[in-house]
Amino acid sequence: MAKKIAVLGSINVDTTYHVQRFPMPGETISAGSKSSAPGGKGANQAVAAARSGAKTWFIGMVGADNEGKFMREALQEDHIDTKLIGIDELHGTGTALITLDAEGQNDIMVYGGANQAMTTEVLKNADAVFEEIDFLISQFETPQAVTAEAFKQAKEHGVTTILNPAPAHEILPELLQYTDVVIPNDSESFVLTGIKITDEDSMLKSAEWFKQQGAKNLLITLGSKGVFYCTPHGHGMVPAFKVKAVDTTAAGDTFIGALASQLDDDLSNVADALVYAQRASSLTVQKMGAMPSIPTGEEVKAALAE
Repeated sequence: MAKKIAVLGSINVDTTYHVQRFPMPGETISAGSKSSAPGGKGANQAVAAARSGAKTWFIGMVGADNEGKFMREALQEDHIDTKLIGIDELHGTGTALITLDAEGQNDIMVYGGANQAMTTEVLKNADAVFEEIDFLISQFETPQAVTAEAFKQAKEHGVTTILNPAPAHEILPELLQYTDVVIPNDSESFVLTGIKITDEDSMLKSAEWFKQQGAKNLLITLGSKGVFYCTPHGHGMVPAFKVKAVDTTAAGDTFIGALASQLDDDLSNVADALVYAQRASSLTVQKMGAMPSIPTGEEVKAALAE
């Protein structure tokens, strides 16, 4: 049966400049080309979940502008329910400026806009959705206070909450108290815990730190090394798939959305779900753009069968 997932998070229109290399401080360089596409960590994660077969809702904010209309329509094209996307009359829709080099690496500047202006008002009609869903996912591109309130409400309905603390910065203590699964990368984990990720022991210590804060399940993404997981069912590593990356934008978001689409509520199938999520992410990095590069469930399953 298809999973039911809501994503509370950011909506951005991504503009990508394609360059041979990143500029030095004070240097002006030429971009070979420029492209625009729907994006934002929250929107990407929702699309990844929906394309992998999950029934998906989105909770967020856009501006009263063309970009906001464009983003709502983009989500609807993937059959994502957008009724809980509010319209902010004072702030524009979020945007991201991405510089992508010839090796497929990127740096990103984000204008939060309506994403950062979001308040708990966006949750006023969310109870009916929380009553239906299996998982609620959020990130750090929208206010943590809104996420904390959403997670608290969702927990009252028996929903499993998933936090992707990216981009990493100081975390509200109460947020982790309502978090079931936390999914940072190694650098984000270090920012939050102060524990440098070097080996299995450091990852287990990180898992214990998160557990003491309230989050019982930890997944640390390690790029080309794979994913470490620690849950009450056990811990281990799931290796990454080796591919040539063209554009790493949305790789992590694809991983999280795809993972949630496969995960059992009690996380008992976490290792298998991680293999699926890793494969989905490996397909994303082989194409250009954020949302356009996210694979369907059929594409992931075909790749796994190779």
